[in-house]
Amino acid sequence: MLTPRLSDERLVGLARWATDRMARVKNPVLAERVLGVAGHRIQDPRTRADILIAAAEARLDLGYVPRHLTQAYAAELVCADQHHKAGRRSAAAASAARALILAFHRVAHLDGLTSPLATDPARYTAPLRRSRVLKALRAPRGRKAPAAAPPAGRPVRLLFVHSGNDNFLPVILKRYRDHADIEVRVLNTAEDASTAPFAKGMGRMIAGGLGARTEYVEQAEQALRPHLDWADTVFVEWCTAAAAFLTLVDPGTTRIVMRLHSFEAFSYWPHLVDFSRVDDLVFVSEHLRDLAVASLPQLRDPSAPAIHVLDNAVELTRFALPKNPDARFTLGLVGAGQVAKDPRWALQVLRILRQTDKRYRLHLIGGALNPSASPALHRYQKAFATELEPLVTAGAVRVLGHTDDVPAALTDIGTVISTSVREGWPLSIMEGAASGAVPVVRDWPFFADKPHGARSLFPSTWVVSTPAEAAQRILAVNASAETWQEAGRESSEHAISAWDWQTVCAVFDQLLLTLAPAIPAQRAARVTAE
Repeated sequence: MLTPRLSDERLVGLARWATDRMARVKNPVLAERVLGVAGHRIQDPRTRADILIAAAEARLDLGYVPRHLTQAYAAELVCADQHHKAGRRSAAAASAARALILAFHRVAHLDGLTSPLATDPARYTAPLRRSRVLKALRAPRGRKAPAAAPPAGRPVRLLFVHSGNDNFLPVILKRYRDHADIEVRVLNTAEDASTAPFAKGMGRMIAGGLGARTEYVEQAEQALRPHLDWADTVFVEWCTAAAAFLTLVDPGTTRIVMRLHSFEAFSYWPHLVDFSRVDDLVFVSEHLRDLAVASLPQLRDPSAPAIHVLDNAVELTRFALPKNPDARFTLGLVGAGQVAKDPRWALQVLRILRQTDKRYRLHLIGGALNPSASPALHRYQKAFATELEPLVTAGAVRVLGHTDDVPAALTDIGTVISTSVREGWPLSIMEGAASGAVPVVRDWPFFADKPHGARSLFPSTWVVSTPAEAAQRILAVNASAETWQEAGRESSEHAISAWDWQTVCAVFDQLLLTLAPAIPAQRAARVTAE
């Protein structure tokens, strides 16, 4: 249909026809094929990128992942590389930012049940590794002096940095604030008067990293230097805007520890971080470490930080409360406000159970899906609501919404279920298990075929692959009140012994209060073996 003799003008016309169709049709197979051929043969790089990106955005605006998403963002990176080669660093930064925003669009990775990044991280990020401008951005800028031990004669100074999300910090902060030999400060870069004007805007962060916005980097230096000079160790929570902003400047002799949870691995922010200025990088699970290492070449560089896998800080003993008498037949799903939680999977499990015993019911605890977030989320929410309505009418499901007292809500739950397609360190399962609810964990599809995932984080008996397997586990555990109580007791003992703060806190002490912390023995063996 298309030949090499077609002019760019004719190819662009074909591509625009395809783009228009892709913006209107649910399954535009022919249009996507036409676009793929035409887009590949357009000679002018700028025109090719604009055409491919317009078509990709047309699909994303409908809530679908374009087949040519990698091709589209790679085409923009070609333009960015041309700017960089010609010395137009500001233009290169703007073009690279456009490519990264497209590559990590939420519809592709956060608002669906699949992700091209999770499917094959090395392949999906290959254009990022090849890009001239991103190679320049990744080039280690390093530090003039290594991190130093705190001076004697005064308390150790810990600075905790985040950009608006401190959900996982309270337990850690309390431990060190209560310590007579430790001083603690918290810096929210999104709200602090000195940092807030500068700690946002990925475009200028990229430009600063490329040396195009020296005045911006100087402003970052002025905003951050008093905090860095005060601290002995900085703990950066979440590998997002605060992480990229902080590594724009040399930390001096201050030690930098950074923690990546889950969301960040599917975002562009880690690609902006200068990891040569980070001493220790903490992951909350092995499967996220594997994904990040596969996606981020900086983590395989000789200048990369030491990598650790450490559990979250949670006080689990407070969840070990007596169960209410009718909890045995109640399933609990805590936190279903994201498509990735896939609450429809829980409804499948419930329907299977109720074919055997109508006493089974489900409690949905936490915020609801927000259909206005994206078309993909809206489509999922609509399907979920359709399935949910008859179950609510039948009294099989109770939608409890948000609660500030999760331990109390869990006293009604006999089985806590994780239905997600991806998780980092699922707090609800740890809390539910500690409460004595029997855990049933879906083998998260994003990681099910990988070396690490749900089966490496949890006991194998907790993990299932299908709704039918989940129902089978629940029915088997619930064969009698005694078997259910025994399974719940074992789950509680395991959760508290493995993940309670009293177990984990010593590792955090080693991480934050030791200049060269050792990886915990149970982790070191695994990392070495890999």
